Amino acid sequence: MEQESRKITLDIERKRIRMIISHGEDEEILKLTLDEARELKETLNITIEDYMQRQNLRID
Repeated sequence: MEQESRKITLDIERKRIRMIISHGEDEEILKLTLDEARELKETLNITIEDYMQRQNLRID
């Protein structure tokens, strides 16, 4: 069984950040304003921090 590859590419356009998300043969293109890109960055940071904290929890 071959594992599908995932890839995220970011490019800078004139006034936007272009995000290309590839998963196997599928591809999604998002064009974000700078404010949207900053908001995404904040959300990702919060989510990653939450994930790291949850991994340290031990549920008995």
